[in-house]
Amino acid sequence: MQIAIIGTGYVGLVTGAGLAETGNHVTCIDRDDAKIRMLLEGKIPFFEPGLDDLVLRNVKAGRLSFARSVAEGVKDAAVVFLAVGTPSQSDGSADLSQVLDAVAEVGKAIKDYTVVVTKSTVPVGTADKVRARLAESTKVPFAVASNPEFLKEGDAVNDFLKPDRIVVGTDDERARKVLEDLYSPFIIREHRVLFMDVRSAEMTKYAANAMLATKISFINEIANLCEKVGADVELVRKGIGADARIGTAFIYPGLGYGGSCFPKDVKALVSTGREYGQVLSILEAVESVNQKQRGRFLERILNHFGGKTAGKTVAVWGLSFKPRTDDLREAPALTLIDGFLSAGLKVRAYDPVGMDGARPRFQGKDVVLTADALEATRGAHALVLCTEWSEFRQPDWDVVKQNLAAPVVFDGRNVYDPVRMRALGFTYTGVGRR
Repeated sequence: MQIAIIGTGYVGLVTGAGLAETGNHVTCIDRDDAKIRMLLEGKIPFFEPGLDDLVLRNVKAGRLSFARSVAEGVKDAAVVFLAVGTPSQSDGSADLSQVLDAVAEVGKAIKDYTVVVTKSTVPVGTADKVRARLAESTKVPFAVASNPEFLKEGDAVNDFLKPDRIVVGTDDERARKVLEDLYSPFIIREHRVLFMDVRSAEMTKYAANAMLATKISFINEIANLCEKVGADVELVRKGIGADARIGTAFIYPGLGYGGSCFPKDVKALVSTGREYGQVLSILEAVESVNQKQRGRFLERILNHFGGKTAGKTVAVWGLSFKPRTDDLREAPALTLIDGFLSAGLKVRAYDPVGMDGARPRFQGKDVVLTADALEATRGAHALVLCTEWSEFRQPDWDVVKQNLAAPVVFDGRNVYDPVRMRALGFTYTGVGRR
């Protein structure tokens, strides 16, 4: 099948490479010349484990190509996926301008019946706007469908190739058959495609991310209460996670959620509720708890210094919002570092893959980005773990202690055992630990 993907970010590029892997001919389109140039040179513009091999293999096989022009990439496509950005506006609602601009170009380019699919995360009712915009720009028959993505940054390739479910929203029987055929290689062993109406599909994406964000904020609230009452949240987490109705996923206390999805999607769903006169009180609280969690941890670190921050340095391990990605969007580490700098502290920081993205942000500020994790601790008066990369889990504590000006560790992800850390001679603070 001939496929076009508009947008070569995480969603677009993973989707394009994944569909090419099953034998389709896919053209990924992006107006960003620098990004297309990188892809044509065999370079991936962001870090995602396994994606480089998948892309290069399918480019070499002639199944995956790249274009700057929508007209060039769309003209022969049976299915066009929209995978452009939908950033938050000041009121929390999703900005659909990139989606609708792309739709207008698609309408001018298609030559025959085409299924236009929203892959971007979009609010309920977007398909109606897409349909109206297409009708304004073409007389060619088309169908509009919703196919939200459920890709985790850091494991997106595996999520796409081995999905736990594929959600497709369409009210057009012909489009349903086209998409069922497209996804048939992914459902050989199990029936993983869930067909539904378009609005339900649009809502499913937001509801899924909002539920996961809720679990994170919930366990953080429990962690904060554990500190007050003298309980240990890690024991509590295991106790409730053993209940099959609850499970262990996303009940890890820490600095809260970040990234490109959860913050944006929670705000957008709250905004949709306001639009329809429905107050989503739980989700408003989820967002509030998430923001307060970072500030709370920052306050604990600053209180440790007792206002005596002049000449003091903090080492930060981890800048990306989660391991296995270089994505710094809404990363808790950045909030903490901004707070450190405002308080007069200097910062030495390291991240396994996020350094290039961090350099422009910290240019001209009192932040040193170091070559490795141990170098970041040299001369620092406290070590703060912000992202639980595997390489931070078992460092050489003797070297860390020797490097630090004071043996103080703030563990924002509860990676380390408090008893062991104190036995090693460190002053240790976690989240919700006794």
